Parts: sequence; structure tokens; C-alpha cells
Amino acid sequence: MGGARTDLSGLTAGEARALFLVAGPVSAATPAVRAALRKLVQALPEPFRVQAEAAASSLVMDPQRWGSSRVEPRPPRFLDALQDAVIHGVQVRLGYIDRQGTETERTVHPLGIVAKGPSWYLVANTEAGRRTFRIDRVSSADPTCDPVHRPEDFDLAEGWRAIADEVERKRMPLEVRAVCAPQGIGVLRMGFGGRLEVGGSRTDGRIEVVIRGNDEYILAGELAGLVEWIEVTGPPGVRDHLASIGNALVERYG
Repeated sequence: MGGARTDLSGLTAGEARALFLVAGPVSAATPAVRAALRKLVQALPEPFRVQAEAAASSLVMDPQRWGSSRVEPRPPRFLDALQDAVIHGVQVRLGYIDRQGTETERTVHPLGIVAKGPSWYLVANTEAGRRTFRIDRVSSADPTCDPVHRPEDFDLAEGWRAIADEVERKRMPLEVRAVCAPQGIGVLRMGFGGRLEVGGSRTDGRIEVVIRGNDEYILAGELAGLVEWIEVTGPPGVRDHLASIGNALVERYG
């Protein structure tokens, strides 16, 4: 009225469709998020709303793998309380049960919440440095009145990438170096996924790769069938296992 206008009319058609996809019935967002977004999309100009509603009914997302259970994981008990602490920037007295079943209590400075697959993690600063806590292992979360000491340059996405990389290095400390024919890179990607790092090309056209694992013999077994494309250059233990596997195959099938 009186010439007033909504800022939502500044959305592009593509942005409006994306907004409705998040708010739609097939979204993985929580009911509260979907309800809030539906209120927003109702304020869209009529032409955008028609396209957005059509977009919402054009896509189905089924996160379940074939043959997996359809039991939906419930959000952890203290997820909302910890998220509120992050938003309000207050420290939390945290009770936590580690993987050995030992319960401890400490005061943490919540920096952010991360969803990794079906699990939720709290990223926080502690007296012992930056730590991550699986929220389903939190036994209590009591906000304090003390403000969080948050580094000015902290970026949650960047910080989580560093944490995830460190976890992967601990889970799979063994690195196999190899060179691969260009036509074999696709096979390696399918077989090793995120365990594969692709480097640069050599003068002979072959591509340097690194494959991570945690056992030399198992990695040698995984690589033994790829001899047509790949040559392992190190470590020596994996090469020795490959030679042994090759000799056993010749003895049995030669």
C-alpha cells in the first residue's frame, strides 16, 4: 500500500525456484525450516510463484541407498541447544561420553555445527585447543553467561575441511605413490573415490597419483588387478606384496 514493495521481488526466477525447492515436500530440511521458507515464497510475485511451485513438484530426492533401512535418524538431543549457543555466542558447560564410554565435563567455546552424513558435530575451542564433539555423545549442555572467544579470522567451512583432512590422514595413514595411464584414471576414481589424489602428468603422458589406505597388503590386493594401467612406485612394501601376489597368481593359473 502507498507504493510499498517487498524486497523479495528482487529475487531472480532461478533464485525463487531454488528457494521453493528447499521449502518443498521432498526437501531434506527440517519441518521448521520448510514452514519458514513457505511463508517467504508466498510473498513472491505471482509469475515467480507459479514457476517455483512447479519446480517444487519436479524433483524427488530419495537419500536411502538400495537395500538400506528406511529408518530416519533423529536429530541428536542437544542439537538445538548447541546451535542456540553458537548463534548467541555463549560458552557451554558440556558433558561428553567418548568412544570408550568415559564421561567428562568441560567448558567449551562453540564455533559452529557441522552435519557429516547422518552425524552431527560441534566444532569448539577448549583449553586443549580446537576440538570436535559428536553431538549424539553429548550428555549435557548448559549454556553460561560468558561470551565465546571466537577468532576473528575463523571460517567454519574452512576449519571443518582442515579437521576432515586430518581425520582422513589418521584413518588412512598409508600413501601409495603410482603413475597411471590417462585411460585408467576413470577406473581409479570409481574404485577409490576420495582416497585418490590425482597429480600432474609426466613426460611420457602418464599421470602421478596417490592412493590412501591403512594396510600395505590390502592396498596391494586392490591394485593387483589394475596392472594394465598403473605402476606403483612406492612404498617398497606394497611393491613387494604386488610381486608376491603376481607370483601366486602365475603359480595357480599359469
